[in-house]
Amino acid sequence: MTKTESRRYQEMLEAKQGELSKFLRGLDDIRIEQAPDAIDEVQNATLRELAIRNLDRDSRQLRYVRDALHRIEEGSFGVCMRCDEPISSKRLNAVPWAAYCLRCQEEIDRAAAADQPGRAGDEFAEAA
Repeated sequence: MTKTESRRYQEMLEAKQGELSKFLRGLDDIRIEQAPDAIDEVQNATLRELAIRNLDRDSRQLRYVRDALHRIEEGSFGVCMRCDEPISSKRLNAVPWAAYCLRCQEEIDRAAAADQPGRAGDEFAEAA
């Protein structure tokens, strides 16, 4: 991978990191409020659960982005962490934080789906 390509991915990842950091600061949706009406309490609990799931997803994605930035620093970015083959530029353009080539990611996703029926693999790592 050329320095220009590496720098472009680094800029993409840093922008995504900034975006995710802003979202993770907004934790107000998780606060527990007492509502006078049981229906309002159910609705608040549902909204709180959705906010918690979004927070979990965003924090996981932020971890992947930070890991990718670290791989850029150490010079291993763009190389599959499982088979040591280059990750295609098409995949990196779609998922710049990808740690695995498409073939290895599909194998990981199949194994995860077999271990946890009803739950697909990691939605951030599997895209592309």
